[in-house]
Amino acid sequence: MSKIKFLSLGKQPITNNFLIEQNPINEFFYDLNIVYDENTNVVSLENFVPPERMFNETYAHRASMSITMRESNKLLSENITKRFNPKSVLEIGSNDGIFLKNFPNIKRVGVEPCKNLADITNGVNIETYDNFWDLGLSKKINKIHGKFDLVYSANTISHIHDLNDALQSVNLILNDDGVFILEDPSLLEVIKNTSYDQFYDEHAYVFSVLGLNNLLEKTELEIFDIEKLTTHGGSNRVFIKKVRSNKKISDNVSKIINEELNMGMNKFETYQKFAQNVINSKNETIKIFTELRNNNAKIIGYGATYKSSTILNYCGLDTKFIDYFTDTTENKQGKFTPGTHIPILKPADGIDSKINYVFLGAWNFKKEIFNKEKKFIERGGKFISHVPFPQII
Repeated sequence: MSKIKFLSLGKQPITNNFLIEQNPINEFFYDLNIVYDENTNVVSLENFVPPERMFNETYAHRASMSITMRESNKLLSENITKRFNPKSVLEIGSNDGIFLKNFPNIKRVGVEPCKNLADITNGVNIETYDNFWDLGLSKKINKIHGKFDLVYSANTISHIHDLNDALQSVNLILNDDGVFILEDPSLLEVIKNTSYDQFYDEHAYVFSVLGLNNLLEKTELEIFDIEKLTTHGGSNRVFIKKVRSNKKISDNVSKIINEELNMGMNKFETYQKFAQNVINSKNETIKIFTELRNNNAKIIGYGATYKSSTILNYCGLDTKFIDYFTDTTENKQGKFTPGTHIPILKPADGIDSKINYVFLGAWNFKKEIFNKEKKFIERGGKFISHVPFPQII
């Protein structure tokens, strides 16, 4: 058996299942175990959660709610236009249109299985299919719209259980000289930062370039360039072409592959060591919260993110430790965090003079948060983060 379990993050809820009542009956939990495939170097969940439980009409995440994400998508679209000048673009996982709206004058199509989000983009003249991405949908879109110069997917391909089908579906819809841009969290950065919160129900896979390269070998696609991003705590933007395309392969590809090899990401021992680092991080996180609470500190959370759900449930951080979370996403406000049942408030009701410490659920937006909360910092307020190690900032 090529897949070996190296990490168990315990019982976990559906991360986007923000609760209407604080103590629901029969809340769904699953065992979050992580495995390494020795044949492909791919890291994945041991057992996948059914997609319908995660991606539906109640999906809470709205990418446009983040200033950082709006600005980065605008800049990316400008750079793509300069570099590739596409006449047509298809996005897999189009969310609320944060990327596609930057291409108003060309053919653009979205794929978004969460109907509440698909309705938003359909409402602003971006034709959007509220279906899961697979070969059947790729054939349907190809028949209606033809092939595309650009296929873009950010933080979505890692959600799809059948990767071979997903990649073959991209190959079908892509023009011969087209470009497929894939963005997903970097496994290398996860290992470096012990950011184990990148593992949750939606992230069926967390990719290394080594693993992605091995998966692409089964298709007619290959990587020709890679950019490292700070997005989501460290991501890769991978540029993929058809093998027969004459686009030059950048030195960045071999450079990053060599970096991963030097980190030992083709060896199981590396993942065993990472698992021990995760356990140490958990113990230290609990110690920080316990000591602060024993000294009557008032602690809240900032950003009821999907990633934070993994930390809260793995470390047992519930209302005994955190009074409430604030979050800018309207359809999270007035609800409770999955599994740990912590109330979520709108930011205006959030950090008052009684708050001593704020846990960074959205640690990857630390810079944006610090800029917003200067008054809290000026009066001596402090933040708690678990990345790259548990600490008070």
